[in-house]
Amino acid sequence: MTVTMFKGKLHRLTVTEADLYYEGSITLDRELMEAARLLPYERVQVLNVNAGTRLETYTIPAPPGSRTVCLNGPAARLVAPGDQVIVIAYADMTPDEAAAHRPRVVLVDADNNPTEILDLDGSDVADPSEPAVTNAIDADGLWSPRLGRTVSTRGAVRRS
Repeated sequence: MTVTMFKGKLHRLTVTEADLYYEGSITLDRELMEAARLLPYERVQVLNVNAGTRLETYTIPAPPGSRTVCLNGPAARLVAPGDQVIVIAYADMTPDEAAAHRPRVVLVDADNNPTEILDLDGSDVADPSEPAVTNAIDADGLWSPRLGRTVSTRGAVRRS
């Protein structure tokens, strides 16, 4: 038996493009995909925060550092540049694998620059606006060399 578990997500990306005439998919910055542990051509769910729509498609990597978020093909009818979306991937696991699994969450700013990378631990959440985390990785150590600037993180979550 396997269960389908939340594997990783990019939270509140800003759509940069919508290309109706490209074959269906979502084109994402390769750095963002790697941070969320998303693979090229992996099936993902895309949730449009602005419109309330959900769709399934697959990922295509864009050049690293481009911060591209482009919905292609028919999915382009469900988003507009400037919309915020959440991109989620799932994985089938045995119950033992699921018990040890820690989903990855990448939080971004308005320009799709990562601000925090979190591994969730499944503990109870006292404040629903904050995720439960095992080891939060602040974006400074991971991303500042590529961005060439300091990225601030929320005060309560620090690199372990």
